Amino acid sequence: MSNKKQIFPEPTVGALIFNKKNEILLVKSHKWKGMYVIPGGHVELGESMANALKREILEETGLRIYDVKYLMHQEFIYGNDFWKKRHFIFFDFSCKTKNDKIKLNHESEEYVWAPVDKTLKMNVEPYTINAIKEYIRINK
Repeated sequence: MSNKKQIFPEPTVGALIFNKKNEILLVKSHKWKGMYVIPGGHVELGESMANALKREILEETGLRIYDVKYLMHQEFIYGNDFWKKRHFIFFDFSCKTKNDKIKLNHESEEYVWAPVDKTLKMNVEPYTINAIKEYIRINK
């Protein structure tokens, strides 16, 4: 992204990615002050959210995903948890992967596969917690 001032909200996609053991992938990112988050990123101009999600997940983790389901959307306006002043609209999904071998790119420092209930007790940023709670609510 250029150094120009952002004048519009930024649409982003992220996913709770489940492996065969029904664990969620969380990545630790310096952009989120060392907290765990779900992988994802910006929707490019002319790109569908589904395609953006598949591209971002592949770029950030090396994983191919399937069974993508919409969870919720959230609005992040100049929150303190992110390293820059930003206005995001998060579109959160759940999905599955057949492979759990991760190849992180430069955006994350480490990762963990964790059971859903354990994630709520970890150092996870609040918007990811909201997505996890929504997943739990929908899947009761």
